[in-house]
Amino acid sequence: MNLKDAEDFCIRWLSSWTGNQPDRLIQFYSDDAFYSDPTARKGFQGKNKILSYFKILLRNNPNWVWTHDEIIPNEKGFVLKWKAKIPVKGNEMVEYGMDIVEVTNDRIVRNEVYFDTRKLMENIRNS
Repeated sequence: MNLKDAEDFCIRWLSSWTGNQPDRLIQFYSDDAFYSDPTARKGFQGKNKILSYFKILLRNNPNWVWTHDEIIPNEKGFVLKWKAKIPVKGNEMVEYGMDIVEVTNDRIVRNEVYFDTRKLMENIRNS
């Protein structure tokens, strides 16, 4: 994937993470996609399982905002360095992390999310 295509894809995809729209977000994923993040380390295989997870995740975080800091394209898709603004009980915290994203036919086939969740979990517990 070239840089321009990866940037265009990221702008569309990352905006779908805001506003509790899991049905919009899941359209970026292939039917047999794999998704994992720090709270779902073993991950989910298949669009239906991922959608079930996204419904809970986005319902709990309807106002978070994700943006790209850096995109590193590769032959399978791209590596994304991102910034997330996450409201937690009236306060906004900022997290940084990285995704490995593999794309085939303009659909994500693999999405692995990595970030240190300690600060986020601490803020949630103390709120």
